[in-house]
Amino acid sequence: MARDLTPDAIGILKTLVGFDTTSRGSNLELIGWVEGYLDRHGIRHRRVPSTDGAKSNLIASIGPAVEGGVVLSGHTDVVPVDGQPWSSEPFQLTERDGRLYGRGTCDMKGFLALALAAAPELKAAGGAKPVHLALSYDEEIGCLGAPHMIEVIRRELPLPSVVVVGEPTNMEAVNGHKGIATFTVTVSGREAHSSQTHLGVSAILEAIPLMAQLKDLGERLEREADPGSPFMPKGATLTIGILNGGTAHNILARTCRFTFDLRCPHPLDPLQVLEPFFAEAKALDQALKARAPEAGVQVEMRSNVPPFAPEPNGAAEAFARTLAGDNGPARVVAFAAEAGQFQRAGFSTVICGPGSIEQAHQPDEFVEISQMQRGAAFMRRLVEWAATPGS
Repeated sequence: MARDLTPDAIGILKTLVGFDTTSRGSNLELIGWVEGYLDRHGIRHRRVPSTDGAKSNLIASIGPAVEGGVVLSGHTDVVPVDGQPWSSEPFQLTERDGRLYGRGTCDMKGFLALALAAAPELKAAGGAKPVHLALSYDEEIGCLGAPHMIEVIRRELPLPSVVVVGEPTNMEAVNGHKGIATFTVTVSGREAHSSQTHLGVSAILEAIPLMAQLKDLGERLEREADPGSPFMPKGATLTIGILNGGTAHNILARTCRFTFDLRCPHPLDPLQVLEPFFAEAKALDQALKARAPEAGVQVEMRSNVPPFAPEPNGAAEAFARTLAGDNGPARVVAFAAEAGQFQRAGFSTVICGPGSIEQAHQPDEFVEISQMQRGAAFMRRLVEWAATPGS
């Protein structure tokens, strides 16, 4: 009888959760641990570092160097825990009532732990087909690390036929997600005493019409959503997530900065959707510079992650459904992931991983042990697939 990988996966998850890989920091300590683990099992790997070397992707390959393999992909970074009311230490795995609590347990170190638990089994089985592990950085702040990693996979590996991105989907196959484009808008003004408004420019007051236009745009997108869309919410969504500005109540604000994201289902293009906003920002920039040369508006695109569209007769979806024992309906998710980036690079892709997105980014984030067990069964079937010659 095949050995249950669940205990090994939970042990590895405990280690992975112990690394604080919040996106604002580095993931190199975790990457170093994974490299040591792979070395102990004789599995070849290579880093794909960030430009400044502060973070790194990691690619590992198990089995023969032939085409037709499977990529198991997951990000190593997590969102912050700042200000959240955790009932246990977020960077220490805690088991309670059939659940494993800790930051990243479901999003998405649980999947990484399962893949790593399967790696020695894949190696020992002497598989006929290759399995590649792809660990990325900075997914949570715009899927910034994956593009370089994906390019290395395309350029240096025998062409894989299937990519499984292990975001939390309750171990059910998902064949579509919205894209996400994120922007930072900086409005600059001129400081002056708040009683002398004719001498300065309040960056905050000038930013308000821009934010109001985005609010109106978000409401219009909601009204215009396709009622037949499989997404929830059905249409594109726009939110302003960060707002900073000013120094005191009696000083005209020199700077106001806000960040917003636009999530579009295929085939909407976020840059086209935002054309009226860009035009308004440009007009305001010129108007402010006429009042004060140092004033103006700058719009910076931070990221633009493509949507993931359902593939007709998708090979990856069929593969994941077979391994997961999933006969349910077609599914899509509203969150963005690296699946769209893999698909745009030409790979048949599916999202399938343990846990629920409802627990992601929350205080007391958890993955159910039953989900880890389902993930372990998926990996066990993957080992059997890899060991079997032929398609």
